[in-house]
Amino acid sequence: MCRLFLTGDTHGDHDWSKLNTKSFPEQKELNKDDYIVVLGDFGAVWSLDKTDKYLLSNYCKRNFTTLFIDGNHENHDALDALPVAVWNGGKVHKVADSVYHLMRGQVFELCGKTLFTMGGAESSDKEYRKPGISWWSRELPSTEECEEAAANLAKHGGKVDYVLTHCAPEAMLCAQNMPGVEMRFQNGLTSFLDTLAQTVDFKGWYFGHYHEDSDLGKYHLLFNRVVELGD
Repeated sequence: MCRLFLTGDTHGDHDWSKLNTKSFPEQKELNKDDYIVVLGDFGAVWSLDKTDKYLLSNYCKRNFTTLFIDGNHENHDALDALPVAVWNGGKVHKVADSVYHLMRGQVFELCGKTLFTMGGAESSDKEYRKPGISWWSRELPSTEECEEAAANLAKHGGKVDYVLTHCAPEAMLCAQNMPGVEMRFQNGLTSFLDTLAQTVDFKGWYFGHYHEDSDLGKYHLLFNRVVELGD
């Protein structure tokens, strides 16, 4: 059986030290049939320059296969331009030989587990960014993507093992013990996720975005931690 790990935002190479062999020694025992999922703000598809090539080449050299959902800080135009393929039950963009973007509103069957993925979030710093250069309006899902998400969940009887998103549902944003106050934007996506939190049967929900590590019942914030999903 393959192994499946999750971690928070990497932001290109700004926050990827969590994936070095000192912080993540388990990777020494892994192979390309094992996976790590970055929960948004992957940032290695950004300027489409030599930095991106270096980052993706580095990931491809690692023992594991790298998967990511999109966050708000991604070049969404570049991701949208990639060919779409079906992989392990859901739609993906193949970014490099062993790097895949898990698209929004999909259900994947991986390592004996079902994973629902929904990327996107609202940037707290968008007023300081340039449209089409460092900020993209596609950071928030479209109505069609939300409808596809609901349809895919319905095909699985409204039940998955794990929900993987970049931002949190609204009820979590309103919780007093929820970290990342400056990024707790409520919008159409957080409202949609709130509906899913009330209607979908799941074991655990993991998200990044808030630059904190915390466990709140069935909800788990990841930033520097790397966690393995068990049975």
